[in-house]
Parts: sequence; structure tokens; C-alpha cells
Amino acid sequence: MLQNGIVLVVSVSIMKDDKVLMIKEEKVVAHHKWNFPSGRIEIGEDIQAAASREVKEETGYDVKLTSTTGVYNFISSLGNHIILFHFIAQITGGTLMLEEGIIEGKWFTLSELLNLDETEFRDHQALKEIINNLSNEVFLPLQIYNVQLRV
Repeated sequence: MLQNGIVLVVSVSIMKDDKVLMIKEEKVVAHHKWNFPSGRIEIGEDIQAAASREVKEETGYDVKLTSTTGVYNFISSLGNHIILFHFIAQITGGTLMLEEGIIEGKWFTLSELLNLDETEFRDHQALKEIINNLSNEVFLPLQIYNVQLRV
């Protein structure tokens, strides 16, 4: 969602056997860069519902959100002001079926992610901060997002 020049985005670390799923997109702005499954929040959409929807669309997985690493505020590689809500999730169903435009999905340990060069990440500063929070187990309860949408 674009609101007053700010893009609201959800992002999800899918955890499985001490590994996290990363994806590579074919988009010009993120060509062959690793990212978490993520996308814009749609108008009127609940933040947590948006996170689950984006995971399903991009990976084919159904997930249960378990916690969050927080909210990240940054300027994207395209110059957009991004407010990103990052979640941690576990797979509850589905199979890996990458959305068109996503060219690769790979499971990484956190130490492998910490050792990747920053040029391999889309919006590397925010992703490195998220990865550091995952590595340091900076997990917050989902209840911080329990805000009712008012119309």
C-alpha cells in the first residue's frame, strides 16, 4: 500500500529445521537478489493476513505466524520510503511452488546469511538488520500488531 509517499510492506522469515527460506526475484530492481517472501499491504488488509497471503502467493506455503522481529523504516533501492513489518513463521501446509517471476528459493542457516556479501541482498541494510535480529533471537509477540482496522 502506498500512503502519503510511504510504502507499507510485510516480510516473512519462514523457519524450518534451523533454516530460513530466501527467494530470488527476476524483477529489474531486485534482479537475482535474495529477499524474504514479502510484498505490499493492500488497502483495508490486516497486517498479519497480508504476511500470510504474500507467503502463499510467492512460495505456495501456508504458514502460522509465530512472532515478529519488529518494524523497519528505510529508503528502498528505488528511493521509496518503506515501513516494513517483519514476521517469523512456521509451515503448516502447502508445497514449495514459486510464483512466476521468482527464480529460486533456497534454505539458509542464519550463519550462512550472516556471511553473505551485502550486494547479494535486496535492500541489504534492512535485511542485514532483520538477519541480525533473527540470529540474536530478538523475537517480539504478535500482539503488538493487534490493532483493529477502522473504516
